[in-house]
Amino acid sequence: MLDSSTQVRMARPSRDLGAAERFYVEGLGLDVLWRTTERVSGEHDLLMVGPPAGTWHFEITHDPENPLEPTPTVDDLFVVYLGTPVTEEQIERLLAAGGTRVTAHNPYWDQYGVTIADPDGYRLVLCTRSWNA
Repeated sequence: MLDSSTQVRMARPSRDLGAAERFYVEGLGLDVLWRTTERVSGEHDLLMVGPPAGTWHFEITHDPENPLEPTPTVDDLFVVYLGTPVTEEQIERLLAAGGTRVTAHNPYWDQYGVTIADPDGYRLVLCTRSWNA
């Protein structure tokens, strides 16, 4: 049975693991939990980022032998509920780390936050509301 302690991994491809790492670690502030350190033929290169001791993480993959082109849509969102206003410093850090500020497809996210596309085009929303709001 699933509950709030269930561990979750979300996985997606990337064109460039270095660019993804800069965005999610330097820009958003997540930690590198794991990364492949050597190229093994037939295996994906991967980067896992998330909060230390968290119950979730992102696995971002790249297969140089059979690369997948990321295909994000405007509604593929990673939403972070801050519960506070988004600061210019947070936005600037994400932009400096390779992000692009974009208008949200759903105007709700522009009303309650800021949307930044990562280097692969997937969208991060920094939401000013709390999870329960």
